[in-house]
This record gives sequence, structure tokens and C-alpha cells, in this order.
Amino acid sequence: MNERSSVAELADRLRREVERYPEGRKLPSSRALVERHQVSPVTVSRAMAVLVAEGLVVSRPGAGVFRAAPFAGGSARTPAPPARSGDLSWQEIALSADSGPRDLFAAPVFATLQVPPPDVVDLNSGYPHASLLPERLLAAALARAGRRPGAWDRPPTDGLTDLRGWFARDIGGHGGPIGTGDVLITSGGQSGLTVALRSLAAPGAAVLVESPTYAGILAVIRAAGLRPVPVPVDADGVRTDLLADAFDATRARVFVCQPLFQNPTGAVLSPARRAEVLGIARAAGAFVIEDDFARLLIHADAPALPRPLAAEDPDGVVVHLRSLTKAASPNLRVGALTARGPALARLRATQVVDSFFVPRPLQEATLELVADPGWARHLRTLGAELRDRRTAALAALRRELPGVTAAHSPGGYHLWLRLPDGVDDGALAAAALRAGVQVSPGRPYHPAEPPAPHLRLSYAAAESPAQVAEGVHRLRLALDAVTGHI
Repeated sequence: MNERSSVAELADRLRREVERYPEGRKLPSSRALVERHQVSPVTVSRAMAVLVAEGLVVSRPGAGVFRAAPFAGGSARTPAPPARSGDLSWQEIALSADSGPRDLFAAPVFATLQVPPPDVVDLNSGYPHASLLPERLLAAALARAGRRPGAWDRPPTDGLTDLRGWFARDIGGHGGPIGTGDVLITSGGQSGLTVALRSLAAPGAAVLVESPTYAGILAVIRAAGLRPVPVPVDADGVRTDLLADAFDATRARVFVCQPLFQNPTGAVLSPARRAEVLGIARAAGAFVIEDDFARLLIHADAPALPRPLAAEDPDGVVVHLRSLTKAASPNLRVGALTARGPALARLRATQVVDSFFVPRPLQEATLELVADPGWARHLRTLGAELRDRRTAALAALRRELPGVTAAHSPGGYHLWLRLPDGVDDGALAAAALRAGVQVSPGRPYHPAEPPAPHLRLSYAAAESPAQVAEGVHRLRLALDAVTGHI
């Protein structure tokens, strides 16, 4: 049972118990409730907070929790009168002048953030399982950050100088081309993408993207009123011959790419194409937004990584995006954009208008986290766990689905499955959910019509390698059902 359902169920039980208590009677202690209901102290605390918010009980520090006095004119649980159902049809007209339904853009993003029921194997999420995240390190970092002098003062709009310096060194290397003044702290990767695209591309303009690409990139582009133009990807990354043609045809001024462990194909941009991408963009007078989302998700058996494109770019062509969120916690929404010259001024202006700044306590906690010796140990442990889950996924696919090919890499958190011709990937994803496993259909990763059916299988959110294998087994049952084999 997950924590949210445990809290809801305990709160429901306690509501029924509270009804039997007279006004002012003290409820059993938290320890007694833990023993009686066989739940954690945290669950008891959160369930009791629900009852306090509902006015059923009152908490008196040092004394305990007591049955609340009834409201005037009725009991503490007298239901409020039903809300009047208004006429919302006017909104169809008011919103029709907009560029279109935003939920169409956001649907794939919602899908990747959806938490499946406890009995469903999660092979969909891009966030590692909670057991793979450094919760103790984060708790200690937050505690230390809260005690720092000035921790609750307003931060500089660009971010704390020490944190910007750490990102500059981490991205460009010691003595590299990126300085502290080239870094802007952002609220995670998705926010950084939004800031970059809204800053560098004019409304209605074409933006070149890899095809397929991360659905969240396409969502940001479309929500900003921009037009994604696909450039195909192969095993060596973006097709640079087609990239040059796309710049010529569209006059685009922005290309968004993921050179390392590309999402969803896992491709790594080859050495020859790295130089070509920078040369083609420079000749077109265009920016390259480098989404370096997976650099901290390198597996234990991976070779040495290539440097970021930004580390090889003295001319300000590359706007680099890095985030700590996936390797640390979905709640540590801290990342960085690097840029030079007027482009950085654009990024800074867009972010300050949108959100002022990233909260200082989060920035202070991030500094504490990356300075802790345990951070490097965590990344090594995470790399070993991701390797084991990738290995389990590939072995299970060979055993269960020999007719399905899987593009993969020694980094990131996903496989890109090529399905048999004629399979409807959306129908398969729906059937998989009914069979007890959640996966992502391939269609939302394509800016235009997909050339073939695919699924993205993310193994990081699974609890163990064995659970990954079980999820692939359930996927086989779903594919058999969709293709009529059972």
C-alpha cells in the first residue's frame, strides 16, 4: 500500500472512532494508534493532521489530541451546503481566441508524472525509485542549509554565486570556457527549457528538434506558440546532413538536442557529428539548446563520457541546460542554464519576469548536498543500480519478447522498443496498464507522424531488477492480447 492511500484509510477509520468520543475527550496517543492500526508514526501524524484540518479534533502541544467542540447549530461534521453549480459554458468562447487547448500539449507530460496504483509496475516514470534516492543526504543537507547565516534572505536573481560557480566547473571543467557569470540558476530542467525557448525563439517561429525527442520538449515548444520541426536521429545522434537542410528550409534560429543518452533513443552524438552540429548552427546564426539531462545517470559499466558541447564552444552558440533533479529527488528542483553575451541577458530577463528567483533555501541545500562526500558515493551507487535494472530489462526482453528490438545505452533510464509493424502503440500501452504495467507509447515523442510503432520503457522507477523483469512479462501478456495471440 502506498503512503497516500495509507493516510486516507487511517483518517477514515479515525473519523469513525472520533464520533464515539464526547466533546473534549482525549484521543489515544500516537504510539497507541501506531500499535493498534499497524502503521508508521508518519502515517498517524498525517492522518491526524487531516482530522485537525476538518475541525474534528484539536491538537494541544504537550497535552495531546482532543475531540473538537461542535460547530454552532450542529455537530463538528455537519456537511456544508452543496456548492452551486454554475454555468461555465462562457469559457469556451473566452478560451477559443487562444492558440488551442493546452491540455493537448500537456497530456504526455501528465502521463510521465502519473503515479500508478500500488499493484502496477512502473516502467514509465523518468524519476528513479525512492529507494535509489539519497533521502538521508537530502535531509541532512536541508537541515544544515536552514542553519546557514542568511539562509532565508532573498537570493541574487541569477542564483547564489557559489552554486553558479559549482555548475560552471561541473559543466565546463576547471579553467574551462564557462565562468560563474555565465550561469543562471533555474527551477529544474523543465523550467529551464521553458525559459530558454521563450527567450531565444520569436512567437510562431520554427524550432528544430530531434525526432523522436522528449515529449516535454515538444510540450514547451507548442505551449509557447512555436512550431517544432523534426530532424531524424539514428544510432550516432541527429542526422547532421538533414540538420543543415532543415536550417535552410525553415530559417530557424534554435535547435534543441540531447547529445548524451538521448531521450528516448539513448543515442550518443558521435565525435564527428558534435563538431558538425556546432558548425552548422554557427553558419545558420542559430543557437543550440543542449539538454544534458542524463549526465548524472551514467551507469557503472559506461565508458568515459564526452564533454558537453558547451565545453567546446567559445562563441556562445550553445545554451546548456543541466539539472540535479533526477539524480537527487523530484522535489529538488534546481538546475542551471549557461549562456554568453546578450543571450544570457535574455534568459535572465525571462526568468525574473516569470518567477523572480529560485528559493534560497533550495539553493543552499543544493550546495550542502553536492559538497557532501556522500553525494559522489550516491552517484556511484545509483549508476550500479541503473546498470542492474537495464541488464534485467534487456534479459527479460530477449526471453519474453524476442521479436522486439531495444535501443539502449549505458546511461539514462530507458529503452526504446521497436514494436512489430501494425501494432498500435497506444492500444498496447492501454492493454499493458490493464495487465499491471505502465509504459509510454512512442507516438508523443514524434513531432510529426511516426515512421514505426515504438514504446519507451523506463526501468529506473522499478523497485528492483526483479520487478523490471516482472513488468516485461506483463508487457508480453499485453502484446499477446493486442495482437490476438491469446
